[in-house]
Amino acid sequence: MRQRSVGASGLRVSRLGLGTLTWGRDVSAATAEQLLTTFVEAGGSLVDTAGAYGNGDAETMIGDMLGRVVDRDDLVLATKAGFGVRDGERVVDTSRRALLRDLDASLRRLRVDHVDLWQVHAWGEAPVEETLAALDMAVSSGRVGYVGVSNYVGWQTAQAATWQRAVPGRSPVVSTQVEYSLLARRAEIEVLPAVRAFEMGFFPWSPLGRGVLTGKYRTGTPRDSRAASEHFAWFVEPYLEQRSRAVVEAVARAAEGLDLTPLQVALLWVRDAPSVTAPLLGARTVSQLKACLSTEPLDLPEEIARALDDVSGGPLPGRDLDGPGPPGPSAR
Repeated sequence: MRQRSVGASGLRVSRLGLGTLTWGRDVSAATAEQLLTTFVEAGGSLVDTAGAYGNGDAETMIGDMLGRVVDRDDLVLATKAGFGVRDGERVVDTSRRALLRDLDASLRRLRVDHVDLWQVHAWGEAPVEETLAALDMAVSSGRVGYVGVSNYVGWQTAQAATWQRAVPGRSPVVSTQVEYSLLARRAEIEVLPAVRAFEMGFFPWSPLGRGVLTGKYRTGTPRDSRAASEHFAWFVEPYLEQRSRAVVEAVARAAEGLDLTPLQVALLWVRDAPSVTAPLLGARTVSQLKACLSTEPLDLPEEIARALDDVSGGPLPGRDLDGPGPPGPSAR
């Protein structure tokens, strides 16, 4: 699998990442092992997790496999801190104490002495300078190689990046991740301009529109789908509305004309969109993952990409300047 630089940093990752949101809940340890093995054998390196995934179970599963299933050095391990569930309620705590406590817990579960990329999972109420000081401390202590943010809107992304650039010696924010797909292009308004301005890497999550862009919901709700599960139905339902159907049908028509699947078309559009470093794949089965990995030798024709731009929200900012794939320092 081709590799890409994470913004202007020295970190390089596979151009598809393996997400682990459902590990420990919908993905068993046995299936996780098959997913990780399949991903690494295909040349994948970026594995994205978080202390909040499965209440730590996802990190524990990864830790159990390092050295036994895959070599630690074959992976770029990315995790997150500052978000969790306590007493059944979501809690965001981005104070320095909480973040460093979360980091140490992640390292224990992963059974490693450092992670390659450590990300603040969400914007919190703690002063931004306190949150970012925790990132500096994590890097200076050797527990973290690079730092990033997650689920920040545009001004939050720019503020964090600017603060870290203000004084020499601070650890730069090298990446961000937010939702991005043909059904969710809000990142283009402010987040992606900030990514380009600060030469950051960008990891889209849910690049397949929470599974809707695969076309699986065109005629109903499959029993084994996320929309059919009690804990994920709320996540998928917003994209099952009428306004999404035209985009899904356009993807299906493009796929038919190219002799591809809707999944391949939707994923290729994201993978090679300007400023994208690596979409994060939330596959729950090996067959789903292999379908995503099958895009590696493929490219989406420019005219099809532009047609999908138009039907899903209009011209894609940066496409004329950069062409497909990430611009500048993130080029393939």
